Amino acid sequence: MKKCDDKTSTCDKEELRPIIIATNLFKQYHGSPTQALQGLNLSVKEGEFFGLLGPNGSGKTTTISILCGLISQTSGDVEIAGKHIPGHLNAIKPLIGLVPQDIALYPTLTFVENLRFLGQLYGLPSSLLRERIDQCIEIAGLKNFTKKAIKTFSGGMKRRANLAAGLLHQPRILFLDEPTVNVDPQSRNVIFEILQKLNEKGTTIIYSTHYLEEAQQLCHRVAIIEQGRSLCQDTPQNLINNTAGSRDLGDVFITLTGRHLRD
Repeated sequence: MKKCDDKTSTCDKEELRPIIIATNLFKQYHGSPTQALQGLNLSVKEGEFFGLLGPNGSGKTTTISILCGLISQTSGDVEIAGKHIPGHLNAIKPLIGLVPQDIALYPTLTFVENLRFLGQLYGLPSSLLRERIDQCIEIAGLKNFTKKAIKTFSGGMKRRANLAAGLLHQPRILFLDEPTVNVDPQSRNVIFEILQKLNEKGTTIIYSTHYLEEAQQLCHRVAIIEQGRSLCQDTPQNLINNTAGSRDLGDVFITLTGRHLRD
């Protein structure tokens, strides 16, 4: 498999096959007068570090939830690794790792206890689970905190533990929803290093963030979505070059989505 390795290039798109294809996605939640997604189209190549950007309420979390099979689209088609959701969801789930915005760990359990519980849910054999737990502890940099309850962790430690837990079953595709919210610069840098190493080894990463400088630094391509539609999909540098007056991805974002507040 050929990986993307140049954020300023087109990531050799002709040579990479799509691992995620979302076509004409609509989603309307029960009781809502408006649609959360309105004909969203998305294509992510295998091995990409792909940014999903948009203002509050633009549909980012809804999109990730549909792609992970947590909720169903109202209409439209989703294909993951050649298989369609929801029809082949059981075959797709082992391929996916999700690191949600909220900390998805039991606060009164230790990090190791959380990992052991998750590993049993994944059905990992005992010997393999022990090996994976050791790897997750190393990845998160929490070797000295294995017997501490999650509730005693700092914000940055919780975020690193949350990320490592999403890697326990070594997913082929990793979804991250705002993984660096409220973390210190040191933990943010550690998270960046973890993600870049994973991507270099071939993991496809879909990264949702409000920190546009992160997306510009990390992502091969990004999609900017607004009101449930995709406004653009391209490399950060191409978007900057093709948007008049833009010096960085933040300027592109404001130009496309506007300056009005989102509450």
